[in-house]
Amino acid sequence: MPTTRVDLHVKVLDDDVVRRAKAAGVDVLVYAPHFTRLPELRERAAAFSDDELLVVPGREVFTGSWRDRKHVLAVGLDDPVPDFVTLDGAISEFDRQDAAVLAPHPGFLTVSLTAADVERLRDRIDAVETYNPKHLPHHDRRARKVADAYGIPAFASSYAHRPETVGGVWTEFDADIDSEADLVDALQSGVSRRTYHQRNARFRARELAEQLHLGYENTWEKVDRLLLSGMEPTHPRHIAYGGKFDDVAVY
Repeated sequence: MPTTRVDLHVKVLDDDVVRRAKAAGVDVLVYAPHFTRLPELRERAAAFSDDELLVVPGREVFTGSWRDRKHVLAVGLDDPVPDFVTLDGAISEFDRQDAAVLAPHPGFLTVSLTAADVERLRDRIDAVETYNPKHLPHHDRRARKVADAYGIPAFASSYAHRPETVGGVWTEFDADIDSEADLVDALQSGVSRRTYHQRNARFRARELAEQLHLGYENTWEKVDRLLLSGMEPTHPRHIAYGGKFDDVAVY
């Protein structure tokens, strides 16, 4: 039976990331950095793809406001979708584009879909993340309970904000996945899969480094975003979106 190893969520992409993914036998990476528009994602993903590794662009959209933001990961978008739109507005646009919709880190801190959100959107969410290195064990258990409660397939990802984490986590699908369309189809059709992560001391150290990075991400980096950087390139009122999302923008 054909199988394909996929890391469904990375934030970093460079030669080191590609080398680590290939060394671990990962076949597909979903590259979904924050605040980056889809055309740039597509260009960068194509530049790092080759016969050994497919890089697929994804968008982890910040729905809601900074105070009440809920991340949703979309794979298979044809048109850009901004951040800071309502959750229902984002889901409606994903539906229009027939993108695969994933729930990353459910119930995690203040940046995730809640169990109630997953229940309400259960017919539109194609997979729920049940492991990433920023989670603590109780986060994994809670995420697994959410996925199981609503009969939604699970996935694991490196959620790598640091290149060293890539290659330590993957989801193995029982299918050949050679293109973005293949991945979207595997997610939407619920192809059987298994999740894996390394369990040695070296990878545990990388988990800890990712968890420490989370502190930086939610302190100084957030202050920089909020106070110093001005309008994000994925702000719904940015000129690039031509007013298309004004009716669902929260800012």
